[in-house]
Amino acid sequence: MSDAQDKTTLFSYHALEEHSATVRTLLQQVYEALQDKGYNPFGQIVGYLISGDPTFITSHKNARSLILQIERDIILEELVRYYLRQVE
Repeated sequence: MSDAQDKTTLFSYHALEEHSATVRTLLQQVYEALQDKGYNPFGQIVGYLISGDPTFITSHKNARSLILQIERDIILEELVRYYLRQVE
């Protein structure tokens, strides 16, 4: 293995703890709007997070505008943080 493959790149990102409540509230509202329209909320949110394409999120109940208020990396960090705290 070469030295380049042995090194770990440090992702230096520091989301503020205050984002946690905002992200949770936003995702709950987006989830409910997607559910209201008959979409699979998990699939649609994942599609948006992976692609960055806001058309995965319905405009119903202003959900698309809501999710665009927070950067995807902040949403992803909060999801990972929440999940890992649940499995501890």
